[in-house]
Amino acid sequence: MTDERIKGKAEEIKGKVKSAVGDLIGNEKLQAEGKAEELEGQARQEVAKAAEQVKGAVQEIKGQVKDTLGQAVDSKKLEAEGKVDELLGKARQKINE
Repeated sequence: MTDERIKGKAEEIKGKVKSAVGDLIGNEKLQAEGKAEELEGQARQEVAKAAEQVKGAVQEIKGQVKDTLGQAVDSKKLEAEGKVDELLGKARQKINE
């Protein structure tokens, strides 16, 4: 989990608590502020996940290029590095779906 996702989750939880307290004491303003923070936290998490998916896609493509180049120049090391990068990129994307 990235720092931004963690910050977003913390903001979401803080908002839920604030909203619940507002609901409990009958303070509509506090309740609304809490709901807004909760939604901001969720949005922050989604933006962070999207950024990680893009990084994963770039890493996957980089790995495919390395693998292809390794095959072209008959370098098993370069091929292996490419396959590792490709798999790591795919995993990064999957984690951030």
